[in-house]
Amino acid sequence: MKNTRKLMHKFMLISLAGLSIFSCYEDKDDNGAFASEINDYVWKGMNAAYLYKDYVTDLLDDRFLSNSEYASYLNSYENSEELFENLIFERETIDKYSIIVDDYIELQQYFEGVSNSNGMEYGLRYIPGSNFNIYGYVRYVHPGSISEIENIQRGDIFFGINDNSLNLENYSTLLSLENYTVNFANYNDNNTTEILDDTVVNNGISKDLYKVYLEKNPIFHSNIIDGSNGKSGYLMYNQFTSTFDDELNQVFANFKSNNIDNLILDLRYNPGGSVNSALLISSLITGQFSDDVFSTEEWNSEIQNYWLNNNPEYLINRFVSNANSLNLNRVFIITSKSSASASELVINCLRPYIDVIQIGTSTYGKYQASVTLYDSPDFSLNGVNSSHTYALQPLVLKTLNSQGVTDYYDGLSPDILANESSSNLGVIGDVNEPLLSLALSQIYPDKNRENFNVELDLVNDSNFFEILDKEMYFFIDKYSKFEQSYERKK
Repeated sequence: MKNTRKLMHKFMLISLAGLSIFSCYEDKDDNGAFASEINDYVWKGMNAAYLYKDYVTDLLDDRFLSNSEYASYLNSYENSEELFENLIFERETIDKYSIIVDDYIELQQYFEGVSNSNGMEYGLRYIPGSNFNIYGYVRYVHPGSISEIENIQRGDIFFGINDNSLNLENYSTLLSLENYTVNFANYNDNNTTEILDDTVVNNGISKDLYKVYLEKNPIFHSNIIDGSNGKSGYLMYNQFTSTFDDELNQVFANFKSNNIDNLILDLRYNPGGSVNSALLISSLITGQFSDDVFSTEEWNSEIQNYWLNNNPEYLINRFVSNANSLNLNRVFIITSKSSASASELVINCLRPYIDVIQIGTSTYGKYQASVTLYDSPDFSLNGVNSSHTYALQPLVLKTLNSQGVTDYYDGLSPDILANESSSNLGVIGDVNEPLLSLALSQIYPDKNRENFNVELDLVNDSNFFEILDKEMYFFIDKYSKFEQSYERKK
């Protein structure tokens, strides 16, 4: 799509200039200095593109006075991961997302919807009354996975891994294992509406799971619901994965051919993904705003100022036309704390144009996007250094809607507050599933409204164990040539 091409073009025209600051040690014997080839690539990539470059002293263009000083700096780090972490701005609060990987093949597979998984997607919560002990509840299971073969189902509860009860200190290690035994439990609400007296009790059932590379279709369920106020389309969409954009188009083609009047978009488990797919689904929901501003971008000051002075249009992403667009003036979106990044982009950027009724809990709160930088002259896969498979995935821009709204650190707040109950998850797509039922009650006045007690919030979820957790990204390796390189800084 043209918007993705513009993202790439604008980045490369300005940021590649950063590579000219030093000559990448064309004479590696200069003053006896020798710098790690990978460390050199890491620093130059972050200097060229990193969103928070202005706030990291070691990334400033005038940080080093000579090649020798630069080489000494790079050689002071034992490995590239250590250098990368030193270049991150406020890791615990602001940039929790930029990563370096030593195998970009696995990263590319993730972008295509393939990851190392046992197929069980789950949420993690504190056991009622505790701020240390944790239990898990199964949200859904991927078709064809070992979890499906083992008959693990939505709503199953587990308390332990390998006979170790989960807690705040061990869950990350235990659930990261390639193979493990899941210890299941029963959730007991003790026949009260009070949550703090609920218990999680070992039921003696255990199942062995192992991880394999699994394709995960993000279009988990779609159907059409008839009611007194017309037809409603329902879509549970669990990742913005561009590999499945054609299938997404087909879902909306079906909605359009059936003349739906309302749309319920379920993003409660969606941690984000491709900016391009977020723009696509937003344009499919609407259609009447083609070429209007969907979002604007804020890069580091060097890139931002260049485009403001040369072509401000490059900082704008616009709605696109699509034959399957529904031209709706209202959409119902189901969210949770697991809804992040590209999910939030859709909500934030649709709000200035149509009525977005958000149902569930506040979203995660991530408004920055990243890009993959490879070790090559233009950071794309073209001419990539074949001696290693490192890649960077740094934050490079902030997204803003057409009214300038961004920086939603605490997430996007719902219009109707409701949380999933671990003891009553319901069946995805069924009109009686609690959160879908609540959405339908806003559309059809004769539909009974579910009563909710807001449960304890999430500790974490299964997305935490993916190569990328809550992410919003675009690609640079789809485009062949870039028109400028180092001239501006030489």
